[in-house]
Amino acid sequence: IIGGLLIGVLQHNLDIATAAQYYTKLTIGDGLVSQIPALIISTAAGIIVTRSSSGKDMGSEVVNQLFINPRALYIGSAVMAVLALVGLPPVPFLIISASLAGLGWMIQRYRQDEEEKARKKQDEIAAKPEKEKIENLLPLDLVELEVGYGLINIVESDQSGDLLERIVSIRKQFALDLGVIVPSIHIRDNLQLEPGEYRLLIKGNKVGGGTLRPEYMLAMDPGNTLGRVDGIPTKEPAFGLDALWIAKAQKEEAELAGFTVVDLPTVMATHLTEIIRTHAHELLGRQEASNLVDNFKKSYPKVVEELIPDPLPLGTVVKVLQNLLREQVSIRDLLTIFETLADEAHRTRDADILTESVRRALARGITSRYKTDDGRVPVLSLDPRLEELIANSLLQTEQGVQLVMDPRVAHAMIEGIATSIESHPEIAGQPILLTSPTARRHIFKLTNRFIPQLVVLSHNELAADANIAAVGTVELAHAG
Repeated sequence: IIGGLLIGVLQHNLDIATAAQYYTKLTIGDGLVSQIPALIISTAAGIIVTRSSSGKDMGSEVVNQLFINPRALYIGSAVMAVLALVGLPPVPFLIISASLAGLGWMIQRYRQDEEEKARKKQDEIAAKPEKEKIENLLPLDLVELEVGYGLINIVESDQSGDLLERIVSIRKQFALDLGVIVPSIHIRDNLQLEPGEYRLLIKGNKVGGGTLRPEYMLAMDPGNTLGRVDGIPTKEPAFGLDALWIAKAQKEEAELAGFTVVDLPTVMATHLTEIIRTHAHELLGRQEASNLVDNFKKSYPKVVEELIPDPLPLGTVVKVLQNLLREQVSIRDLLTIFETLADEAHRTRDADILTESVRRALARGITSRYKTDDGRVPVLSLDPRLEELIANSLLQTEQGVQLVMDPRVAHAMIEGIATSIESHPEIAGQPILLTSPTARRHIFKLTNRFIPQLVVLSHNELAADANIAAVGTVELAHAG
């Protein structure tokens, strides 16, 4: 460059200032020519390094990223226009700026047209009647509560109802008392019910319910009331006790008279608790038991490995747990239950016999459940002759040992037990019948349908230090 300048000065008589001006322009041009390739190479390297991992080739990705958003093209157009105004050749830069702006506008219009088409398509799909899948109608809610429209304000918290909070407490209490997790209760209104009616369904079938009076409260007589209160006679739904429906304004009067006054959420929650407690064994299936086993296995993996699936399959373990829950025996102590099953499984796989072995292992917990405040366990006992009659009626069949008794004698025995309970009010709240280990489960199966509140225990299920108080005996004469 310098040599050319000197020749130009000598041959064309250029002055030094003009030559310097040419030199400056040529120097800038030479610098740009040498830097542009480096800039292109650096940009290409950056694109390659920072490209996202996808199945597209790099060329397609670059085109998509540059032209998918018109904002980038508008920014490039503005930059080109600025460069045209600061001294660079205006014509080519303005052409490039106009081209970028036009391309950005075309892309923007194209995107708007595509979005409009997509919106119209969605509107058409929404306007068409949705095809209902029949399969969606098949699943049943395990536990469901239906209420009439008059009880909706009791269920919804935003309408001063607190039944939902009580149900959460009920589920926690069952986990602590029985060791079983009650599934979430699906609550819905049913216009076919009476305004104050409710019912609880398990697997789609009604297992209990009742009718309440909205805007009223329930007053129950604990047996030591001091006066009368005007009200509508009724039965308390959970236990069938005599009660009165009273207006809310009468609450203080009833309490002063000695009545126990409860609101409707408390009545419903108490009834739901008793219904679920009675049907707790129906809420524990293979899937629920598998979840319990998986959670227990985190702490005691070896105990589970030596029990399930060999020597006992999960189905047999589930039957044992259901048998325990059917008689309100807590299964929270899974360690004792599983270790007992593992010890007894080499002798038998009969679920009923295994259940009796587990009950013996849980004797301390069973005894503490039925102790009174003074430490006694009040029980009814069977006359020895009646015990002998039952023992002689046990017959080995293909289904195992069965109680084969004359229906008239069985009916008379049940009436004798009921009569003994009525004649001893001190155990009426929780009647317990003490019998032999071999006959216990058969007597329970016989009496459970007719006297569901009766607890049947064997001598082996009471702790050694239990203070057993025999309050009465079911005589053979009562049984025929």
